[in-house]
Amino acid sequence: MSTTTTGQGNANRTRNLALIVIGTLIVLATYLYLVIAQPTELADNASAPAGLIAMAGYLVGAVLIAAGSIHRLSTVTIAMVPVAIALNIVVGQLVVVLALPVYLDSIGTVLISVLAGPAAGVVTGILTNVIWGLILSPSVLPFAVVQVVIGLMAGYAARYGMFRRVWLAPIAGAVTGVVAAMISAPIAAFVFGGVTAPGTGALVGMFQAWGNSLLASTTFQGLLSDPLDKLLSFTVVVLILTALPSRFLQRFPFVREYRVFRRPGVKAA
Repeated sequence: MSTTTTGQGNANRTRNLALIVIGTLIVLATYLYLVIAQPTELADNASAPAGLIAMAGYLVGAVLIAAGSIHRLSTVTIAMVPVAIALNIVVGQLVVVLALPVYLDSIGTVLISVLAGPAAGVVTGILTNVIWGLILSPSVLPFAVVQVVIGLMAGYAARYGMFRRVWLAPIAGAVTGVVAAMISAPIAAFVFGGVTAPGTGALVGMFQAWGNSLLASTTFQGLLSDPLDKLLSFTVVVLILTALPSRFLQRFPFVREYRVFRRPGVKAA
């Protein structure tokens, strides 16, 4: 009986890993398609062929990653995913309206990554951009891959203790911002001509006026905006979590297993 159970468990783990790998490859393939094809119509119409491909690729990838990871997600985590998505969209849209030179559209992704791990953050990030692109702003669709990176890096930062001290989280955020900038720069340059939002577009224009190429300008803008943006996002999240009661944090298996927070009420599993 034990041999049969062990064999079934190994088969399930292999299947779940395969789903995660396939989902990740689909997300990466969608990203490469957008960068290589440079579908400019996506900026105006999410129902254009390029928009439908982006939505399908990211959505299928997110579903597969979720299917491979859901066995590790608690009920409270699944319930928090829509809350995190709403937080991303509301704050991100407010920043667009105010034309700020940052984004702040990944606070929900970071929050759920810290509480529930990288997989939960990846799914939340992708679904955020798909839903946001469908209802409000098609231009965010190609940047779903950036949310994937943020979810992964925030989750692993939490796993390795970067949220045990308030001052460590901003450092992890700044590092995440550098990586996010390098990934988002080609999308901003090749798909949208450097203009994705009023605040950041002004910075791109400034760098171009100084004689830089479009790609260099979007990269410089990203390296200026993204580290600051992710530093702020990670700081907001760690302050929120510091204020939450230990009893609530204890409900997340990821928090217990990796001792994400150094607090008396949060114990290892």
